Amino acid sequence: MAAEAKLKGTFGAVPFLLKDSGLASTQLASDVGSRLFAGLKAKIDSTLNTRFVADGFLSFARTTVPEFCMAPTTEAVQNGGPTLNPWDRTRSAGGSSGGAAAAVALGVVPIAHGSDGGGSIRIPASCCGVFGLKPSRGLIPYGPALGEGWRGLAVDGVLSRTVRDTAAALDGIAGMELGQPYAAPARPASYLRFIEGEFDRPLRIAKWTHSWNDIDVAPECLDAVAAAERHLLALGHEVIDAPLPPLKYDAFVDAIIDVMAASVTMTVNGYLRLVGPKHLPALLEPAILDAYRLGEAMQAETYALAINRFHSVARLMETYIAACDVILTPTLTQPPVKLGEISMDNDFRSFRRKAGRYTTFLAVINASGQPAANVPLHWTDGNLPIGVQLIGRFGAEATLLRLSSNLEGIAPWRDRRPPPS
Repeated sequence: MAAEAKLKGTFGAVPFLLKDSGLASTQLASDVGSRLFAGLKAKIDSTLNTRFVADGFLSFARTTVPEFCMAPTTEAVQNGGPTLNPWDRTRSAGGSSGGAAAAVALGVVPIAHGSDGGGSIRIPASCCGVFGLKPSRGLIPYGPALGEGWRGLAVDGVLSRTVRDTAAALDGIAGMELGQPYAAPARPASYLRFIEGEFDRPLRIAKWTHSWNDIDVAPECLDAVAAAERHLLALGHEVIDAPLPPLKYDAFVDAIIDVMAASVTMTVNGYLRLVGPKHLPALLEPAILDAYRLGEAMQAETYALAINRFHSVARLMETYIAACDVILTPTLTQPPVKLGEISMDNDFRSFRRKAGRYTTFLAVINASGQPAANVPLHWTDGNLPIGVQLIGRFGAEATLLRLSSNLEGIAPWRDRRPPPS
């Protein structure tokens, strides 16, 4: 395939993997990790897939996801078993872009497509020790068949071994498409050229080491933040301990649950209208089946209030970050979880609330629409990657990429490889 390809765009002819997230490709079927959608083929290409092709990416397969991409682990029944963490095969590779992160960490490809509706790029990037950027809402096209995912929570992007490759990919795929519901933020002429420069002043970086509701943050995750702080200070930036913004976290998690459940119902019913009735208990995992039933019973007021809560979080976070340039947090509250620890065998609310205690610092940034990156700066004594998250102002991908590139320069990670199987 690569030998016969014509060189295109920035990447020429680079083998690439599409996440099994439903991103429309006429070349590759997608089942979104679900037995219900096994072998589903798209009739048109998504705008993003067209841009990937034009930039020189050769997509040859799909990467594994949890069912409907709704878990921070990747253990879909449809895929015949869990996606293992290449650094410790008793642990999860993360989710929902778990297959993408594992493939990049193992060197199968240097860069892969991912998507992020509640941390789904940043979680597996942290678990597998690679770089993963969640772009600002509206920067990456979502059409033409759809305008948004999970009411604006979900965005697409890539995971890569180097900041340079993510910056180069953004040059090719970023930018507003005709008719999309969100305006794309302003961007530099080239992210790749921008990361090569220096900041004209020290950045003011707010550091979070505590979580809402006093959710435990593991010592290993705090060690990663401390290591990142040392590197940032060595680069000449200012790092300050900062209080958390006043977010009602439990109510926010419930809003995510409501929107996800409604999305499951909409997706399943839309498919059933095309193909006819199916015996859903045999085709959906327990948590997703429960989400379908929750969505069917949901009142319109509940759904509208959930969206209003997302909007209030956006205002809260943009107001908060106006006092600084970047926010530094742990990516996850715990090291990569053991396989089976966050299971879809539970009811949907219990399952998602457990996920919310693991990914506490992540979905907030999906609601706010800001960019955020997992930077793989720390490994435990047991050789397990533990990432940190950098959050930027809306549209400030360039700042995050330059800062991440500077960190990569003084604490490089690209040559760290998982142990052989």
